[in-house]
Formats: sequence, C-alpha cells, structure tokens
Amino acid sequence: MITINVVRRDGTTVPVQANEDGSLMEAIRNAGIDELLALCGGCCSCATCHVHVEPGFEAALPPLGDDESDLLDSSGDRDEHSRLSCQIPITAALDGLTVRVAAED
Repeated sequence: MITINVVRRDGTTVPVQANEDGSLMEAIRNAGIDELLALCGGCCSCATCHVHVEPGFEAALPPLGDDESDLLDSSGDRDEHSRLSCQIPITAALDGLTVRVAAED
C-alpha cells in the first residue's frame, strides 16, 4: 500500500492508503475526504479536485498538461505546486507524498 498524507482545509492531516490502480483524486475520495468535490469524476473538465503538492515530488508526477493548466487558471488559490488530483496516477514513487486540499473557489 502507498500512503499519501492529505491536509484538509481545517489543517488536519489524514493518511490515505492507496493502491497503484487509480488516481490521487479517487484515493482521496475513497478515504471519505468529501471536501475534494471532484464534480467531473476525473474527466479533467473542472478544477474541483485541486490540490497543492508538497515540493520535492515533482519528478514523480506526470507533466502538467495544457487542459489541466487552463482549468487551474480558474482558481484563485493556484500556485506553483497546484495540480488536479484526477491527473495524478498513484505510483509507488508517491509513497509518503503530502498534498493539501486547495481552498474552495
């Protein structure tokens, strides 16, 4: 199992266990963290699964795509560590990653 630490909007950290068979968004939602809305269900057509990825894990992530970047532009909470969790596949390289759920827009 891969452990991802998810920092909720209230500042509490929840360790999430995940397998290498889905996306970060699915792992967070499956753990019951419902503040990550993911309204489009992982189709990369909204930005409601926006998270901030802990620095140092950039090499373990797929490149930021144009569609993802365009959607993140709609968020007032975007920064250089912003990603859509639906676009991050769970891999062993993410074990120990910390992400923070972005502020609600």
